[in-house]
Amino acid sequence: MQASPVSPGPLMELSTGFWASKTLAAAHELGLFAMLAEAGGTTPDELAVRAGIEGRPAAMLLTACASLGLLEKTGDRYRNTALADTYLVPGQPYYFGGWLQMLDRRLYPGWANLTKAIRTNRPTTWNPDEQESLFEGEDPELLAVFWDAMHSLSIFTARALGAAVDLTGRRRLLDVGGGSGAYDIELCKLCPELNATVYDLPFVVEIAAKKVADAGLSDRIGTAGGDFFRDATLPEGHDCILLSMILHDWNEDHDRDILARCFDALPSGGLIVISELLVNDEKTGPAPAALMSLNMLIETEGCNYTAREYATWLEDVGFQGVRTTYFDAPGANGAVCAIKP
Repeated sequence: MQASPVSPGPLMELSTGFWASKTLAAAHELGLFAMLAEAGGTTPDELAVRAGIEGRPAAMLLTACASLGLLEKTGDRYRNTALADTYLVPGQPYYFGGWLQMLDRRLYPGWANLTKAIRTNRPTTWNPDEQESLFEGEDPELLAVFWDAMHSLSIFTARALGAAVDLTGRRRLLDVGGGSGAYDIELCKLCPELNATVYDLPFVVEIAAKKVADAGLSDRIGTAGGDFFRDATLPEGHDCILLSMILHDWNEDHDRDILARCFDALPSGGLIVISELLVNDEKTGPAPAALMSLNMLIETEGCNYTAREYATWLEDVGFQGVRTTYFDAPGANGAVCAIKP
């Protein structure tokens, strides 16, 4: 007898993956989750009236969102799940609707041209020949919401990083490319003896300063505007440097340059921490890191690297005692750490 063929089920799931992401994006764009938070629930007919759509798509959207774990149903009424209430309702502390908007409006079209990116080895979300950076020309309002979303997402990754990496005895942390300061806020909360500096482009550290002030930590977390490729040196006076989700933006030569600058800025005994979505050393996964790497193809000159690659670069610039710690978080899965002798 002929053996049964392998099931096409996994291929079906892969090929239709965008159905779920577009359902989420459409529901968010229509204001569904905010609407349900305000009203406490809805029927398909009520949604049709409130959203100004017909009953058929209203019912289908509610069913789809329920199937994805975004809504729950009691009787004939749909309500937000805890997941939707926490992250998809504007005004909530962890709201990251801006992340969804950025994915849908910027990255989704870029991914539609993934084959072009693979063939040309160039980004598809922006034109490096005409733009100075990937965010130049982007809608300022969307960017502002995006930074808020990234701050929310980074909070949970920072907590996981702080639990996984021992910062005992460290007094001053330099967060290179620190964005909104989420890592510094969470790490300083976790380590009462720690102070930090967020080092990023001037317009970014303005965002960080406000986030730090809102957290009541302006006395322990400062900011320094700059550019790690143009500045002669990194800010000194720190015994720990963090590079979180930074090195995947750049090619190997640029990353080696950044690591050399970090080495020069640290004192003897200084610690460097690279927090990233690490591809495994066999380069077979995991999927979140491998797919994020393709996202770097359509957005940047970089990719997601392995712990072994980072270890090699660290040792080449002079660091010693390289070790990798893995953890589970939304934005990263591990940290590669080393010491300056």
